[in-house]
Amino acid sequence: MKEDKPIDRRDFIKQSSLLASAALVPNPMYRLDTKPKYKMGLQLFTIRDAMKKDPLGSLKTVAALGYQDLETYGYEGEQDTFYGYKTSDFKQILEDLQLTASSGHYGFSDYLEKPEEELKRFVDHCIAGAHGLNKSYITWPWLAPEFRTIDKFKVLSEKLNIIGEQVVNSGLGFAYHNHDFEFIDHQGQNGYDIILRETDPGLVKLQIDLYWVMHSSKLTPKELIANQPGRYVMWHIKDMDKVTRDYTELGNGSIDYVNILPDPSLSGLEFYYLEQGSNFAQNSMQSITDSAAYFKRYLQKYL
Repeated sequence: MKEDKPIDRRDFIKQSSLLASAALVPNPMYRLDTKPKYKMGLQLFTIRDAMKKDPLGSLKTVAALGYQDLETYGYEGEQDTFYGYKTSDFKQILEDLQLTASSGHYGFSDYLEKPEEELKRFVDHCIAGAHGLNKSYITWPWLAPEFRTIDKFKVLSEKLNIIGEQVVNSGLGFAYHNHDFEFIDHQGQNGYDIILRETDPGLVKLQIDLYWVMHSSKLTPKELIANQPGRYVMWHIKDMDKVTRDYTELGNGSIDYVNILPDPSLSGLEFYYLEQGSNFAQNSMQSITDSAAYFKRYLQKYL
């Protein structure tokens, strides 16, 4: 048996230096930089009261709070206006404030049972408005209560594919946004399962509302995304009141976002938006102030 040679002092110093250098090499599982990969987004529906009274002043405050990207709502296709401004003028406002708008929610539910030519004409308006703001996505945001049946979810899925094809052919992406009603069980079926099963992933992406998933789904956000990797291109992030389970400001509620945030890469994440539809502690503008501060301090480092 051959004896081990003792390590001389010079070899020891050399090996120690190599080990010290290796410790400084970044582990690919962790980011040492603190610069966010994604823009901090806001769904403007959160401050709809303020946007109605003073859209320009509200957007100036939004930008000052550190929000960089927006999701719009309420586009008037026939007039080609956002919040009372012509699309070209609204685009200039955003550029002046160094804001972008990557997605928009549009009133598709009104067209679920209308003739296909009416739906396609409405989609054409949405496409024009989205291109006017250099958006990436058009999003179906909501389904009226009278349509929340298993049969109507099948009709919805057909419409989503039709719209998705029209939107994708225009050079944009199309997505569906969930609430709670998609997860309600109807004799072993639910609307979300039908949407996932009967829509084309190449035409219909998904905007996951993390609050509503935590509120009503039997599956966690991570489990949903693991079942449809790469399809959840957008997230809505909001908190849940500890008592009423209503919306609340980030950090005031019961959702442990540090633990429930999905893997952005597995999700296919491109954009996220903070949102709070109601139940403001003081008012909507104070709520987006408080949520932004909490998000930047505790959650933005994960995105």
